[in-house]
Amino acid sequence: MKRIFLFIATNLAVVAVMTIVLSLLGVNRFLTASGLNLPMLMVFSLVVGFTGAIFSLLISKPMAKWSTGARVLDAPSSSTELWLVDTVRKLAASAGIEMPEVALYEGEANAFATGAFKNSALVAVSTGLLESMNKEEIEAVLGHEIAHVANGDMVTMTLIQGVVNTFVVFLSRIVGYAVDRALSRNDNEGPGIGYTVAVMVSQIVFGIGASMIVAWFSRHREYRADAGSAHLLGSPQPMVHALARLGGLTPGALPQSLAAAGINDAPGFMDLFSSHPPIEKRIAALMNAR
Repeated sequence: MKRIFLFIATNLAVVAVMTIVLSLLGVNRFLTASGLNLPMLMVFSLVVGFTGAIFSLLISKPMAKWSTGARVLDAPSSSTELWLVDTVRKLAASAGIEMPEVALYEGEANAFATGAFKNSALVAVSTGLLESMNKEEIEAVLGHEIAHVANGDMVTMTLIQGVVNTFVVFLSRIVGYAVDRALSRNDNEGPGIGYTVAVMVSQIVFGIGASMIVAWFSRHREYRADAGSAHLLGSPQPMVHALARLGGLTPGALPQSLAAAGINDAPGFMDLFSSHPPIEKRIAALMNAR
């Protein structure tokens, strides 16, 4: 429930802010005396839907560093840190992307990649991951994150989020208008409390459905990143071993904004909202791909 609550709260906050801003700019004039102006409503929905997603993408790197307390390894201070940076550099070159920033943060076993552009990304690894895996397994995890970057997954997920947000905004206001018209006795009246309440409720309901769609895409993205790691290392076995080891560990909790970027996300009682497939399914996919 915490995941759903955070999702709803975040999206409502973005929509509320954008609605106020667009109202001041006069872009929200889709409610007319003769009914809904659907082209104007679509413009409004596109702006609201994509602004939050794109803004989140653009600030993803600084937010990741701030929220995890990650330290960028500009000047490695130990042999382990030097090996970590060199390994990321080697994998990035193999994947055909520019060297991403490499960061280390305190926490249980996890890792993530983020950034708006594949040639200026961030790959962060937890101290728990370094302490609990051997070098081959860590390299496999790094390959997984580099594959995310090379595949452009951050941008892809942003576009998907923007599309579903657009439909949430668009459909919720159509429902709100329909409810308001059903409750109104005078067709010349402006939108009343029925419109406002119906839009809020519809936005929550559609938003929950949208989050399941985004999570579904995210789970399929993980299989592709696992396969990318296997390709970069020349064998699926290192990633299989890394996943098997992660299956026996408690994955480190990531901030909600980075949950879909991590190496592992333990599914709760609502698997449809999980951004990662079960580890056993990921291992099976790697084994069957050989």
